[in-house]
Amino acid sequence: MTAGRDLDALLRRVRLVVFDFDGVFTDNTVYVSQDGVESVRCWRGDGLGIATLTQAGVDTVIVSKETNPVVSARSRKLAMRCVQGCDDKLSAVRALAAELGVTLEDVAFVGNDINDLACLEAVGLPIVVQDAHHDVLGAAVYRTTACGGRGAVREVCDAIVSARNAVLKEPRYATGD
Repeated sequence: MTAGRDLDALLRRVRLVVFDFDGVFTDNTVYVSQDGVESVRCWRGDGLGIATLTQAGVDTVIVSKETNPVVSARSRKLAMRCVQGCDDKLSAVRALAAELGVTLEDVAFVGNDINDLACLEAVGLPIVVQDAHHDVLGAAVYRTTACGGRGAVREVCDAIVSARNAVLKEPRYATGD
């Protein structure tokens, strides 16, 4: 993780976190049955992270290039909005931000691969998972210590909540009388 006060300020500013799904919520592995049914493995702890972030007043959305019932099922389980079948993820991110009344500077995007690059370059807090493709590493302000599908989502959620809570705990000094 990138350290420092600048990152803390960016984390505190976030009002919307947009997550890619494959390679972020998952380890980028897909299991395919003989009948062609896909399944993936997700990190259970991510769910509590999403719930905590939502309780802190931050909106969360999954944006995925693919349309897949696995993504729909996981987003329902986490009570997250989900936009699938996005050939142009950046247009979806812009539309979501506009709908929620936040600027792109108030958006964090969590991705892992080259089809996330435009979003990473456009938002205020570009985040990649530890095992992201090397071509997107330079676009990130924050690279998680956890890999995709191994707690990266939870790490991001905890970092945002922690940065917001730190502001609430800062001492306030009387300046009058």
